[in-house]
Amino acid sequence: MKKILFCISFFLLINHATQAKEVIVGAQRTAQYLSILKNKKVGLVINQTSTIGNTSLLDTLLNLGINVKVVFAPEHGFRGTADAGEHVKNGVDPKTNVSIISLYGDNKKPKAAQLKNLDIVVFDIQDVGVRFYTFISTLQYVMEACAENNKPLLILDRPNPNGHYVDGPVLDTQFRSFVGMQPIPIVYGMTIGEYAKMLNGEKWLSKKVQCKTTIISCLNYDHKTFYSLPIKPSPNLPNMTAIYLYPSLCFFEGTDHVSLGRGTDKPFQIYGSNVFDSDLKYTFTPQSTAGAKTPPLLGKLCYGYDLSDISLDSLQRQKMTLSYLLNAYKLTKDKDHFFNNFFIKLTGKASLSVQIEKGMDEKTIKATWQTGIKKFKAIRKKYLLYKDFE
Repeated sequence: MKKILFCISFFLLINHATQAKEVIVGAQRTAQYLSILKNKKVGLVINQTSTIGNTSLLDTLLNLGINVKVVFAPEHGFRGTADAGEHVKNGVDPKTNVSIISLYGDNKKPKAAQLKNLDIVVFDIQDVGVRFYTFISTLQYVMEACAENNKPLLILDRPNPNGHYVDGPVLDTQFRSFVGMQPIPIVYGMTIGEYAKMLNGEKWLSKKVQCKTTIISCLNYDHKTFYSLPIKPSPNLPNMTAIYLYPSLCFFEGTDHVSLGRGTDKPFQIYGSNVFDSDLKYTFTPQSTAGAKTPPLLGKLCYGYDLSDISLDSLQRQKMTLSYLLNAYKLTKDKDHFFNNFFIKLTGKASLSVQIEKGMDEKTIKATWQTGIKKFKAIRKKYLLYKDFE
């Protein structure tokens, strides 16, 4: 009997230890923030990733008696089905009859009239930790609007799946755009909550305004945690392979000849071109699909590479790499027209395309980023909510 009880106790101990490691996202910690929302008129900045379990945060809060007046939807829309760059219209959620206001297209920043009847705004969106992924730009605009209209902001934090490293050139602010607004590297190693603290702390918001912000942090998370997203964050990042490859393959959005798989069943997991050598064994043809209605090289047979079988462990170790971009440049015959005007916005630097055209290798190029990265890391350290990877 004692042996049986010992085995049961040991099992419960191990089971408890395993459960204790489960990451609890900010949204799940309702006991920490429902009192803040009670008897308030609430606006939500959310999308399809804003869930507690399998239930939308909108539905959860309404069921708990919270007075949600409006949903502000970022790029890809409230349900996360719109193409990258596609205009998202205002509307009404048919399930709840709550108004939806798009924060993409002509209205990237909430207007005073849209905030007038609200007491508080909640931001809960799953980020992927890459500068040109536009949700941190939406966060900045929301913080500015809240500060300018004296509305408090509640941030429900979520882990960063690329939060285990920092890499890439630091953005030169003369190249600011919606895909890069602040002097941070391409991969910045911070959660939404941490980044919000930095925007306030470094006085990077417009006119140096300060947003009154409350952050509900994650439990059992740090920057060594490899967090697997339960819901795809956007139509063309369907799995963790795509999310890990995204910082490396998104460079191809700034080229005229290369597809990164939009319009196929492996977006951000393959790359190729109709001008590459036809001796390459892997081929694909981009088609019009949900989330990629007019993908680059639509209908053209592309020769290239399938990266989808690389193990997640290998991708975690590989981190961001220029190897795919350098290889594609080498394979392209018309090198004078390889980069387009969007490339500088993505990279945040005028120098990267020049370095590649000069034939510099990855190690040499990355060495030129290190001073900027070192300075950024010193700033970043001040705002971390979680144990760092170093």
